[in-house]
Amino acid sequence: MSHSSKGAIYMAAAANLLIAVAKFGGAAITGSAAMMSEGIHSLVDTGNQGLLLLGLKLSTREPDERHPLGYGKETYFWSFLVAVMIFGLGAGVSIWEGVDKVIHPHALDVHVVATFGGFDFRTYHVVFSILVIAIVLEGLAFRTAYITFRAQHPNVPLIKAVRSSKDPTVFVILFEDSAALLGLVVACVGIAAAYLLEMPVLDGLASVMIGLILAVTAFMLAVECKGLLIGESANSQSRKKINDMVAAIPGILKVNEIITLHHGPQSLIVCVSVDFEDTVTSVALEAAVSRLESDIRAEIPEVSKVFIEAQNWRAHQKLLDELGSDPDADPLTHPA
Repeated sequence: MSHSSKGAIYMAAAANLLIAVAKFGGAAITGSAAMMSEGIHSLVDTGNQGLLLLGLKLSTREPDERHPLGYGKETYFWSFLVAVMIFGLGAGVSIWEGVDKVIHPHALDVHVVATFGGFDFRTYHVVFSILVIAIVLEGLAFRTAYITFRAQHPNVPLIKAVRSSKDPTVFVILFEDSAALLGLVVACVGIAAAYLLEMPVLDGLASVMIGLILAVTAFMLAVECKGLLIGESANSQSRKKINDMVAAIPGILKVNEIITLHHGPQSLIVCVSVDFEDTVTSVALEAAVSRLESDIRAEIPEVSKVFIEAQNWRAHQKLLDELGSDPDADPLTHPA
């Protein structure tokens, strides 16, 4: 995890905490369900950033006897938990709050909060001031996350970059900030309509809409994190590099199988099975294996483990037949 990626999380956490306090203040003044939903949303997002930072810290622990491959998947687990939090707390409470407001509508408060130079500063002025400030802060957090994510995936379409990314922390922040900005727009429209048309039910509908936005965001994040938890292969560029390096080994008769598996954003496991020519000596074979492992680690820094097996091709095929496996259909050798 780079310092810039961690910076994106800290930026988002600071912005969301400030925004949450302001939104709850606005909700208390006006009784707006949409503003209350937005406050809950920002508070949940603040907690989510804490979970992401916890996952990053736990993922750096050294391998031990119980977890010999390390703790890299801690990042994936806590990112998945963030998606659950967004759905359960953010979306669930927002929808519940909105439905309650639709069933039991009550007019939004419009009393005078303060007077400056003869101008009455009313509650709706406070609300929209908070929303505008929130949009600015969320926009800054989104910009930081977007720049960080694009730096990790230059010249790659955004959706494809998200699908191929092995580091969920940054795209989780990107999704959260996108949902937050969209939710703020909905809150502005809903509250403005409720005031102008004197229809408080519209405020409740805005809260429901915010909840639905969060639910969709949570589902998309859960799907991406689920794939990482189950196990995804290296990206296409890394797989091609490994394939080329294996093919360049002198004395290889056939490449039986190449499997790559991410055990964390910066923890890639590579398993290679090759059939060497019978004329290759044991000394030459050991040298070839050592060189291949060294080349793979040098070319792809995130590789943490390399397992190279010298195995007769027919024996390998027989083993796959017994296990009912098809190496050409192995999902770990293809993009997720």
